[in-house]
Amino acid sequence: MNAPFSGLDVNLGNIYRLSNAKTRSISPENFTGEKGKGGMATEGTGAGCARGLGQGWKVSPSIEIQPGETRVLADIEGPGAIQQIWLTTANLRWRDLILRIYWDDQEHPSVEAPVGDFFCSGWNRFAQVTSLAVCVNPGRAFNCYWQMPFRKSARVTIENRDPDDRGIIYYQINYALNDVPEDAAYFHAQFRRTNPLPFKEDYTILDGVKGQGQYVGTYMAWGVNNSGWWGEGEIKFFMDGDGQFPTICGTGTEDYFCGAYNFDGGVVDANMTSAYREFSTPYAGLPQVLRPDGTYQSQQRFGMYRWHIPDPIRFDQDLRVTIQALGWRTEKQNRRYLPLQDDIASVAYWYQTLPTAPFPQLPDRDYLEII
Repeated sequence: MNAPFSGLDVNLGNIYRLSNAKTRSISPENFTGEKGKGGMATEGTGAGCARGLGQGWKVSPSIEIQPGETRVLADIEGPGAIQQIWLTTANLRWRDLILRIYWDDQEHPSVEAPVGDFFCSGWNRFAQVTSLAVCVNPGRAFNCYWQMPFRKSARVTIENRDPDDRGIIYYQINYALNDVPEDAAYFHAQFRRTNPLPFKEDYTILDGVKGQGQYVGTYMAWGVNNSGWWGEGEIKFFMDGDGQFPTICGTGTEDYFCGAYNFDGGVVDANMTSAYREFSTPYAGLPQVLRPDGTYQSQQRFGMYRWHIPDPIRFDQDLRVTIQALGWRTEKQNRRYLPLQDDIASVAYWYQTLPTAPFPQLPDRDYLEII
């Protein structure tokens, strides 16, 4: 006999199944997600626009976060799972808004990343992202579909690091309450940035992970500090006691992000103009290429994602992930690689058992700033 469907792991293959899960949603119109308590606000950011209409007429569609303030977006008692997050902001400096998520009353966050980078938008500019896990839609609408189970509690916060501007946040967090399977791990995401990368050093995407779990995705905001092709470097996954050499080693940066030949069809097809080509697919994409204005030979900026949804990278004890930054030297004969000193930022996404090891301290806003 089939076990009752929990209603937490929903897809097209089981959407027809009935469940005893309770659907709830938290937004500025219902801060607690309580049943029958939505749209009751009499004060809020929309109160002036709703004057003359009264209660129930979009009185509290958003919140304000003052400079230096951290606001709790959601504080949920479990068991259950967050199933979707929608968020947008009037702020233009997305690295000044830090998203954190805490599971089961842990002291340390399991998710810590600037809002833009977490939603595959590390360069403070809109680019359409159309993937299974993250969608970014016109009007800078950030959407996340990672399943995030919890057993005791889930707490979601945003910190506003902008000293000059209040944060205006519109958001909705949709979740289900029901028992969580015994083998459910906890969602994690960690941001890092190195600018510039020291010469002949690998960039670290993730390190210090302890416990059992699976790695499920990478976003990178890669700023090239040289002209020319930059993506010959290999990604490496060191797991479960690996020493100098990893268990998994890729063949090139564009290969890992499911592209080929410099993301440039013109490299192999004489009928195509040589140019970087943006793309966005369910599991991988290069949705953003920032090009120079043509006045000077200059650097370019790239945003890329890769989701390991059908092919998670499983580990039993520990995990470290690195990637090389490699271009080409200018010699035409006997070509050689050129280790690059680029501006690289990333978000690693994975599931693991608790407790979460403390993350490295997030650098201050000046170090994270994008000019």
